[in-house]
Amino acid sequence: MTVEQSNAITMPPQKPLRVLHITFNMGIGGTEQVIRQLVQGMVSEGVESEILCIDGHIGPIGETLQQSGVPVHKVVRKQGFDWPLIKAIRKHLREGRFDVVHCHQYTPWMYGWLAALPTRAKVVFTEHGRFYPDRYRYKAMLINPVMALFTPSILAISKATKDALVKYEFIPRKKIQVIYNGIAPLERDEAEATRIRDSLGIPKTAFVVGTVSRLDPVKNQAMMLRAFKQFSEKQPDSYLLMVGDGPDKDKLISLASEFGITKRTIFTGFINNPVHYLAAMDVFLLSSHTEGTSMTLLEAMSLEIPAIATWVGGNPEIIEDEVTGLLVEPDDSESFALSIEQLYENLILKQSMGKAARLSFDKRFSAGVMVFHYSKIYRNANPTLYSFPRSRGRINNG
Repeated sequence: MTVEQSNAITMPPQKPLRVLHITFNMGIGGTEQVIRQLVQGMVSEGVESEILCIDGHIGPIGETLQQSGVPVHKVVRKQGFDWPLIKAIRKHLREGRFDVVHCHQYTPWMYGWLAALPTRAKVVFTEHGRFYPDRYRYKAMLINPVMALFTPSILAISKATKDALVKYEFIPRKKIQVIYNGIAPLERDEAEATRIRDSLGIPKTAFVVGTVSRLDPVKNQAMMLRAFKQFSEKQPDSYLLMVGDGPDKDKLISLASEFGITKRTIFTGFINNPVHYLAAMDVFLLSSHTEGTSMTLLEAMSLEIPAIATWVGGNPEIIEDEVTGLLVEPDDSESFALSIEQLYENLILKQSMGKAARLSFDKRFSAGVMVFHYSKIYRNANPTLYSFPRSRGRINNG
């Protein structure tokens, strides 16, 4: 009998590692997209995934995953501190025999951590972003260092987010690792992009800037409108495409009217799959007061679209200024307008930035890179019991 034959007889089959993702819901947003990429990408890494939504509803992304066979559960979180929620999560962990509970955002971490204490599940916590303006919570000074001590892996989606966890959540810096968000690259369809322009009444020769985002005060789209007003006064053959919905929509529509740019500012409302709208843009704009890792910014990079973004949060970690895009100080509408003008006047620069953005995306922000790093995190939660297949993709840690 050969050694290989002996090993085949004596070694037990590998048990798949089971991960329960805990989140608020699986609606439309960056956190939800990351969870989807992890769930789908981990299949080839020997991981079985389920999702638990604690806010009582699942959402469109969750429903799509359900239809593909991924178990997505929901429970209703009550106001105040919800002790029964801890019991409900613990029941899921025990009945599902989960090895890892991956908590997304702070509140799911707190409940997931308490629920996992008497179980075999190891806790992984990812902070996906911060409120603006950020603030101290002095209860966190007492509670979070203890939770961190007994949480094997704490992740942040950018260095800026890591700094915020240290400053505002009192989590030791040495406990936090950074794993950037990753997505599957979008596919450009020029015919569809042209059709979108035609349907919106945008001339073929027009210069189109735009954004895909929630219309929310934290995204500071009022500054974007001011910048576009200044730019379009010099370049009237330009259009601003605002893809998304949110609490600021009516205010922004009124502001566009006040600025006299209504005819060349298009509010599409919410678009479920905005890839062709994004591809219809010459330059992507991101004017936020704060960002972690913007998923739509990564989508623009994957389509070779250069971006102009504010110098906040994780944006400087994603965009290399004057290489893959341009960065400006927040609330500086004049500099924002001048940056748009710079790319309008220099087609070669715009194209070179777009190509450099795609190269950076492939190297640092693809879904394969993110899945690879998280697979190591999951494996290290219980390294003696589980082995993972080698990742099939080309990996570059950046």
